[in-house]
Amino acid sequence: MLLKDTLVRPLITEKSTTGLASERAHAFEVAVDADKNRIKRAIEEFYGVKVEAVRTMIVRGKTKRFGRHFGKRKNWKKAYVTLAEGETINVFE
Repeated sequence: MLLKDTLVRPLITEKSTTGLASERAHAFEVAVDADKNRIKRAIEEFYGVKVEAVRTMIVRGKTKRFGRHFGKRKNWKKAYVTLAEGETINVFE
């Protein structure tokens, strides 16, 4: 798979901008079928940084109501990427 198929978007949330900053970690939405090695290669290639660790989780889609019908949002995958000492990513560029 290609780099553009692996990384969907960086997650800009309160937790990812303030809480994870002390851990040198950044959160990304990634493809559901992406594994940790492919995520690590994609981050290193796209941002030009050294990745120390990758943690992933599947976020289950919520059940929502559309009028009198029920539907379900799709499942997606979240990755927490920890960078090596001294490395930074500016996601606002």
